[in-house]
Amino acid sequence: MTNHRRIIIGDVHGHYDTLIALMESISPNTNDQVYFLGDLIDRGPKSAKVVDFVINNQFNCILGNHEKMLLDVVGNGQVSVELYQGWLYSGGHATVASYNSKIPQEHIDWMKGLPLYLDLGDVWLVHAGLSPLMPLSEQNSEQFCWIREEFHSIPEPYFADKLIITGHTITFTLPGVKPGQIAVGNGWLGIETGAYHHNSGWLTALDVTGNKVYQANTQDGRLRTMPLKRALAGVELNKIRPRKSRVKV
Repeated sequence: MTNHRRIIIGDVHGHYDTLIALMESISPNTNDQVYFLGDLIDRGPKSAKVVDFVINNQFNCILGNHEKMLLDVVGNGQVSVELYQGWLYSGGHATVASYNSKIPQEHIDWMKGLPLYLDLGDVWLVHAGLSPLMPLSEQNSEQFCWIREEFHSIPEPYFADKLIITGHTITFTLPGVKPGQIAVGNGWLGIETGAYHHNSGWLTALDVTGNKVYQANTQDGRLRTMPLKRALAGVELNKIRPRKSRVKV
């Protein structure tokens, strides 16, 4: 029996306080492996602190479309005015404010080094998904960071021996999925439950070793824990409790 958990965390979008509450609920030990699916930044109020937290704890992270937008704007050392307004409209205003208008080069360089996906053997992590019509070697950030419908309607699993886990698309925007539920398709799970969205507020972590789901809510501070099957089934959720004290960071 394995002595560590593999914990996958969905899109945080700058909600640092909720992330810390979620991490306290998970209580990872030094043997556990923690992975973030990208979109640490934008929309929420504390993107800079979220990035600092992930960097300082040396957690694994992949590139999300929001990190990609930031890099497209400032990643070459100059500001692309053409792309700047689009990024601000997509939540970049909150990120700029969290950095007091000065994003440190350390954070930019760290984002530049983020992989587009991580292959954990039986589990394959990617921000948005992949194209079912293309070989893996021909795909890039356009697919891995941005794809939606083409991936979600995939008629059969892309990998015969790997479960794909994604963020990016808020699960309740998919047919038959309620706020807070995990979406399931042919060979994939989606765990972006909309921490920033007023119709949800749930930030989700999935323990793929123990088939367990942890959630924290940005709006009312609730924490809840449940078996993965219950998160997929949409039955009454268990262990709902108010937010408690923060972990030290």
